[in-house]
Amino acid sequence: MVKSHGIIFLEKRELLIKTDISNKNDVINVLGEPHIKSIKDKDTWFYIERTKTRGSVHKLGKDIFLNNNVLVVKFDKYGVLEEKLFYDKSKMNDHKFSQEVTDNVITRGSFLESFLSSLRRKMLSNTPKSRKKKN
Repeated sequence: MVKSHGIIFLEKRELLIKTDISNKNDVINVLGEPHIKSIKDKDTWFYIERTKTRGSVHKLGKDIFLNNNVLVVKFDKYGVLEEKLFYDKSKMNDHKFSQEVTDNVITRGSFLESFLSSLRRKMLSNTPKSRKKKN
């Protein structure tokens, strides 16, 4: 079973729009409304295509991405397409995270240990000796 999200055949549709020729209306006619518009620059639009399928038995049914494409289109102040950047699965960065674990310098102990020490302090504060010292 293949599940698609976003604009299907984004790579082929991207070829239909031309830099310095197409305008915002042309892009909307070919690709539709953008998924995301940049917060800083309203003239930068993002289109996404993601296609995934269920993995085989040896992958334990984990989803496999067939397509993970992003198209970034930038317009000039007149609404004419200035630049288009296409990123596919092979061009995206693969981030590696460290597997090291940081040791906690201040050891708090277990929950049970902290609970019992708190209970002990409360019991000792309510003894007759502690009441006489307060008076």
